[in-house]
Amino acid sequence: MSHSAGREPRGRYLATLSLASLGIVFGDIGTSPLYALRECFSGPHAIAATPANILGVLSLIFWALILVISVKYQAFVLRADNRGEGGILALTALVAPLQRSPRARRSVLILLGVFGTALLYGDGIITPAISVLSAVEGLSVAAPFFDPYVLPITIAILVGLFALQRNGTARVGALFGPVTLVWFSVLFVLGIFRIVDAPSVLRAVHPGYAIDFFAAEKLHAFVVLGAVFLVVTGGEALYADMGHFGRRPIRLAWFAVVLPALVTNYFGQGALLMVNPAAAENPFYRLAPAWALYPLIALSTAATVIASQALITGAFSLTMQAVQLGYAPRMEIAHTSASQFGQIYVPGVNWALMAACVGVVLGFQSSSNLAAAYGIAVTSTMVITALLFFAVARSRWHWPTWLAALVVGFFLVFDLAFFGANIVKIPNGGWFPIVVAALIFILLVTWKRGRTILAERLQAGSLPIETFLESLRRSPPTRVPGTAIFMSGNVRNTPHALLHSMKHYKVLHERTVFLAVQTEEVAHVPERDRVNVESLGQGFYAIELHYGFMQEPDVPAALRSLRLDDRPIEPMATTYFLGRETLIPTDRPGMAAWRERLFASMSRNARPATAFFRLPPNRVVELGAQIEL
Repeated sequence: MSHSAGREPRGRYLATLSLASLGIVFGDIGTSPLYALRECFSGPHAIAATPANILGVLSLIFWALILVISVKYQAFVLRADNRGEGGILALTALVAPLQRSPRARRSVLILLGVFGTALLYGDGIITPAISVLSAVEGLSVAAPFFDPYVLPITIAILVGLFALQRNGTARVGALFGPVTLVWFSVLFVLGIFRIVDAPSVLRAVHPGYAIDFFAAEKLHAFVVLGAVFLVVTGGEALYADMGHFGRRPIRLAWFAVVLPALVTNYFGQGALLMVNPAAAENPFYRLAPAWALYPLIALSTAATVIASQALITGAFSLTMQAVQLGYAPRMEIAHTSASQFGQIYVPGVNWALMAACVGVVLGFQSSSNLAAAYGIAVTSTMVITALLFFAVARSRWHWPTWLAALVVGFFLVFDLAFFGANIVKIPNGGWFPIVVAALIFILLVTWKRGRTILAERLQAGSLPIETFLESLRRSPPTRVPGTAIFMSGNVRNTPHALLHSMKHYKVLHERTVFLAVQTEEVAHVPERDRVNVESLGQGFYAIELHYGFMQEPDVPAALRSLRLDDRPIEPMATTYFLGRETLIPTDRPGMAAWRERLFASMSRNARPATAFFRLPPNRVVELGAQIEL
């Protein structure tokens, strides 16, 4: 299911998109009731389950959902779309081309966006692990007999989930919305069932209880805020998946289904604690009557698998964006659906995530321990999103500085409070997503910087196309039938592969094309803007193909409809010439030696250009060169 940009969905189409968004967009935030309130009253920084504390925590949860999700993301951040696409990389791409901002400031903002992207990979490791583990732990509530089997069952579910990714999620995705609708309905019913026993919990909608809680508990209340943050951890996923559904379906699903279900369930758990404080060990599963416990465990497991699926798919999309924007090397990206572009599978990322998820389950042992690692990555990303939103509001939308500062400053009050509350988790596991993000950030910026240096080295030794064409006029070479396409990053310079070809073969094809594939800082480039053709004379042409960062290049398909000299480009009479550089680390200025070696290693292991650009392998000639970095 995908949203068609340019028209607002209405009627049945709006309802269908809203239903589908429940599983994809709200899977993460929708499974937070499994562990969020438990961590407030039973985690390592737990607070006593007294009536005053229960009302205070519920008030914090209620206003976190209202101010962070309903106001910040739904009312403001969703407006910052890049031609319909959302997510921190799309937001970074909006910042990147701004010419009014000083270059240094723009570079800092871009680096912040890239680091936020790296943080989301850490989130993508922890979310499947904590979600599935917390659901399976319900078996221990049902019967202590299951205690030794919780970890093996969790690992088996995770391995099965990742093993199924190669088949695509198109068919399973059709069930996501209905199953998640059942999940939210059950959350609502369970909450109502317990609120009846202690309706006084409804008083927690008054913000005064949150204020009184901080006044009474002071520093301990601030630490508990780190557990409260678990209720809003799906905010970034909500923004990142906007391109699949559009703003209206996401807003409708949130206000009509998700928000009422979450608030009611959290208040129901609070009502249960009012009556039975000992239920704090697992208040979610204690909501259900004994006869419903096993069905609830099964439904919870299904919901957490769906939430995990959404995070895994998001990691795939994020990786494709990073490749297209030049922050990651070419990778194998398989499309698993003929009708839905967003259904992709990235094998390398899939198996790396699986290994990491299994590793954290074995390392942390319980969802309570994992909760200590959860939050620092997401809070950091939320702070970065707010800062990038300020830049977009000022430079793109021309908001007055005072207005942009007022709105973003309001967001940052809560974002920074949550960030500070999560910092205390660093010694207990919060270090893990930071280390993961730091490693991925190093890889991303090293690849970007390395490609820039490589382009500079190639540019320094290049020959302007005008000079090359003038030399051909003075001394015309032998021309042979057919079309030669030389792929290059810059059609204004003579490709090194062409110079090597002339040196070895001493001939030119009757039609020679200099071809550059450009990724624009927008999500999608329409077909009508895909190709630019310039005739250079003497049978030479410069062609530029333009793609968005959510699109995968297909060079033969783009050239299929072209006519050069009123003749088509015949596939069987066309040869593609590629340069294949061997990179040699040196002590020349550019990058540290270890980063040069890292870049060279990443380059050797990148997906071949032939496969990435979908070139026919039997029509490709590669000509090597050694480049000193």
